[in-house]
Amino acid sequence: MNKTELVGAISEAGGLTRKQAEAALEGVLGAIMSEIKKGEKVTIPGFGTYHPTARAARMGRNPRTGAAQKIAASKGVRFAAGSAFKELLNNKSAAKKAAAKKKAPAKKAAAKKKAPAKKAAKKK
Repeated sequence: MNKTELVGAISEAGGLTRKQAEAALEGVLGAIMSEIKKGEKVTIPGFGTYHPTARAARMGRNPRTGAAQKIAASKGVRFAAGSAFKELLNNKSAAKKAAAKKKAPAKKAAAKKKAPAKKAAKKK
């Protein structure tokens, strides 16, 4: 799903116009990114938690030449799914229902063709 499809889904689910749904999505994403940039974690109950991460500067090797090179410090983010989200993903009864929907209908056995009957040779 891309951003346009997500905006469409929010629009339908919330009874909003596409512009309102896009503004709401931009607001949520902007708030999450600004908190992560500050170094704060963001928790959305039932969905998950975004954790800011930091990597120290370190020395690495160029795989082609083997030369040592310095790798700069960087920041990133990790996501941990919430328990409700995990339950939805791992629900066995939901998985069985999904598998049943995907299961192709049973194929009928192909009918065997009978060999053509041999004609009796004509007597002369």
